[in-house]
Amino acid sequence: MEFNKLGNSGLSVSKIAYGNWINHGGKVDEDTANECVKAALDVGITTFDTADVYSETKAEEILGRSLKSIRRESIELCTKVCHPTGNGPNDRGLSRKHILENCNASLRRLQTDYIDVYYAHRFDPTTPLEETMLAFADLVRQGKVLYIGVSEWTSEQITHGAALARELKIPLIASQPQYSMLWRVIETDVISTCQREGLGQVVWSPLAQGVLTGKYLPQQPIPTQSRANSSAGKPFFDKLAHRWMNDNVLTAIQNLKPIAQEIDLSLAQLSVAWVLQNHNVSSAIIGASNPEQVRENAIAARIKLEPEIMQQIDNVLEGLVEYDPSKTG
Repeated sequence: MEFNKLGNSGLSVSKIAYGNWINHGGKVDEDTANECVKAALDVGITTFDTADVYSETKAEEILGRSLKSIRRESIELCTKVCHPTGNGPNDRGLSRKHILENCNASLRRLQTDYIDVYYAHRFDPTTPLEETMLAFADLVRQGKVLYIGVSEWTSEQITHGAALARELKIPLIASQPQYSMLWRVIETDVISTCQREGLGQVVWSPLAQGVLTGKYLPQQPIPTQSRANSSAGKPFFDKLAHRWMNDNVLTAIQNLKPIAQEIDLSLAQLSVAWVLQNHNVSSAIIGASNPEQVRENAIAARIKLEPEIMQQIDNVLEGLVEYDPSKTG
């Protein structure tokens, strides 16, 4: 495994992070989840990503049990707050009440005393940003949170948040956006804003919800065992990846396979390696439904793609890539 500093901070993160959205408490049983975490540790992954809302809080619980015997200082444990965790009017958003209450709940579920990077899972337009950032600042001062991050914030939102973070003297160091060969909306302005403000990118869905593994074929039914057909994954697949389920995109993805084979990679490895070629990306989050997927995708941390390979990829996907920054979030 290789490591990067996260933004302008002193925190090192593994170039491949292990995320448990959908899988833990949803698509896979707990024994398999434990095996996946063990595989992640075995290949040198130290950065683990979850959220209070994943699998209705069960994902945090399972990850906490999986990591219970690991020396806490040897890993970076990250979680998020914003999405609804209950039915009450205050069980959502980035109010002071929701942030403080849910941080304490996440700490209990994760069986830890502190969170390495605590993300605002989305921007909350219903709460003053000053209230949100002050609540995060108090958690930092209390030692419950070491660093702050944001997920799917626009360039303007990041700029305002970073200004408040400087005023409050707290380390806002990470942006967690969706990023893949097919989804490049952060390249327009989010990345440049984060460079200016000192935030690194910890990207999610580098495989575009599995579409970039090449397992979905043009003019063929969706595989029965795929995320697109699982009870846990289908709602998110339909929301995030349905845009790519057309023959033009799926055919182009099949045309990427010879490029991967040319350099002895699977299409999944090529896709994860692609996002890591962007020097602004500190880490790429992978999920897994079995340990072998963890081991396979972790290889991408060591891959250097030559400029001609990057150009070949762009040529194959020309006209199919989304760049519109208004689709952030």
